[in-house]
Order: sequence, then structure tokens, then C-alpha cells
Amino acid sequence: MLTSIICPSDLGLQKHFNHNFMRIAFALLIIVHGLIHVLGFIKAFKIADVNQLSQSSSKSMGMLWLFVAILFLTSAVLYLLKKDWWFYIAIAAIAVSQILIIIYWKDAKFGSIANVIILIAAIIGFASVQFETSYKKDVASAMEKNPETNDVVTEKDLEYLPPIVQNYLHYVGVVGKPKVKNVKVVFEGEMRDKGKDWFKFTSEQYNFFEFPARLFFMKAKVKGLPTHGYHAYKNEEARMQIKVLSLFPVVQIDTPELFPAETVTFFNDLCLFAPAALIDDRIVWEPIDERSVKATFTNKGTSISAILHFNEKGQLVNFVSNDRIAIDQMKAFPFSTPASHYKNIGGYNLPTYGEAVWHYPDGEFVYGKFNLKSIAYNVNTQ
Repeated sequence: MLTSIICPSDLGLQKHFNHNFMRIAFALLIIVHGLIHVLGFIKAFKIADVNQLSQSSSKSMGMLWLFVAILFLTSAVLYLLKKDWWFYIAIAAIAVSQILIIIYWKDAKFGSIANVIILIAAIIGFASVQFETSYKKDVASAMEKNPETNDVVTEKDLEYLPPIVQNYLHYVGVVGKPKVKNVKVVFEGEMRDKGKDWFKFTSEQYNFFEFPARLFFMKAKVKGLPTHGYHAYKNEEARMQIKVLSLFPVVQIDTPELFPAETVTFFNDLCLFAPAALIDDRIVWEPIDERSVKATFTNKGTSISAILHFNEKGQLVNFVSNDRIAIDQMKAFPFSTPASHYKNIGGYNLPTYGEAVWHYPDGEFVYGKFNLKSIAYNVNTQ
């Protein structure tokens, strides 16, 4: 059963305009470059005088010029349509184009500049698709193990939970709705490293609960450069990769210390965005007072704990754990995720805004701001 929940948000008109302008400008470069190749066809078949080309050309070579033009124009259309495989056509066009340019070097040498620009973009496009494909393959693999269920959450499922957690689940509205086996969440927001500027990002993630996994893929621009990141938490391992232009790794971590840290992140997602899964018997509860409770979650022999704080409405407003490491220092600091802006989305009361905060000895540091864009439970396709 698929339950889809959409929460619209504005990415910013200026950002949208700039992105579209760059796409159109690059597509125009490919189109103009492709049309210039038509001149070789016109020259060979003597359709018109082409004073720009001084070298003679056979009809067979003229057909080759036309073929390359068609390849470039096709790749431009595919690029504008956001087809992932546009770069395959572009690379084929560049290869034949450059051979023609070398043969007709005197007249066509400046075409090499456009070929280099398009080739760089095609390589980046190819690397980006390959990087994201590794994430999609992991999601597909996790889905194969994902159990199907028609069971719903009942009052009996909540009986053993502390009253404050029962109150939270009633507030969210999970009773009578399907038990959650996975969730897909899309965010947009801002992130930063300590001492550095904010950068905007969009992210997509899948969390699976029967066999715990969190697969998080982020797209951002850092100092104007496309930067993608992939956090994979599955089986008994966790790894983090961040690549500039999807080519050059700037962060690549798969040390054992990352697994408990990502277990905290996984459990944090469960508490805030898949609260129906809190009936899991791998969670041990210890009531603290009428507004807070300690939860200990165990996965693959690794146990982490967090303090969950609620307000008078029953909303989960903060999650605090001491079991997460700061990657830049590989050292544990208190970590919290204050959440707010609860909205009724598709019958569930969920937070639509949250922050990620490190509590360093010299003060709090907010390093992430997350706005919920969409969420879907029990998905069976990507």
C-alpha cells in the first residue's frame, strides 16, 4: 500500500531562474555548434556559397558533417528534456566532430573550443548519473527485502509504550493507519561547516525499518560548484561520500565509528518522520518526566540512546543524543534536532521544519536547516 504525502515549498524564484538560464544557455551553445556543422554539408553539396570554408569537401564528408549536426541537436533536446543519457549522444558527436575539425583544421579549428566545453559538461553529467545510480541500486536492493504488509497500527500496539509516547502517536494520528515498513523523504534546505558559509541543498532519502537502512542522497552547490553527497547506512556498515562535480571526492568515510553515528541519524528520522515505527521492540523506553523520555535503539549489536522532548500538545519538539560523532573532528558531541511547524499532511501531523545542531564546548552550532518537501510511506518503487 502506498501512502503519498506532499508538502509544497518554494525553492526561490531567483535560484530557479538562474538554473534555467544556465540550462538554456548551455543548450543554445550545443545547438549553435551543431548548426555550424551544417555548413560543411551545404558546402559539399553546393547548396549555397559558404565563404567561411575554404577547403573543398566530398559529398560523403558532407553527409558526415550533417550527421554530426543531427547528433548535437539531438543531445541538446535530450539535455533540455533532462534525459540522463544526453551525454552519450553528445560524446559521440564530439568524437566525430573533432575528427572533422582536425581534417579541416584551417577552417574549423575554433570548433575545438566548443567541443571541449561540451565534453567537460558531458563528463560531469556522466559522473553525476553514475554516482546517483549507486544510490538507486542500493535503494532497489533494500526494496527487494522490504516486506509487504496490510497490517494497521492498533491501540494494542501502543500499550507497552510510555504514556508520553502514546500521546505523541495519537497526536500524529498513526492508529488505524498502515504499519510503516519504509519511508521516502525529500528535503530542501541549507547546510554549512563550522566557519564556512551556508549552501542550499535538496535531498532524497529512503529509510527501511524491518532491516534497518538509511540511504540519503543530496544535491547542492558549494561555492558555485555542483556537489553531491551520499550517506549509506545498511547491513552492518555506514559510509559517507561527498564529491565536487561528482568526480572529485572531498569527503570519503567508512570507518567503524560512523556506524553508531548513522544509527543515531536513522533513529532520529524514525522518531520525527516515521513515528508509527516506534512500536519496534528494538527500542527500550525509560520515562524521565511528563515531557521527556529516554529511548535506546539497538541495531546489529550497536545501541544508541536519545532523549525525546515533547510539548503540551504532544508534539515531539527535540531529539538529543550524545552518541553521534562530528565528522570533521571524529569526536562525539551532544547532537540535537529541534523540530517545529507541525502540519496535518495526508492525515498525519508531522513537523515540516527542523534543524541539526551540534552542542560544542564553545556553544551551539546550527549546521543544517531542513524543510520537508514530500514524504511517502510503504513505497515499493523508486
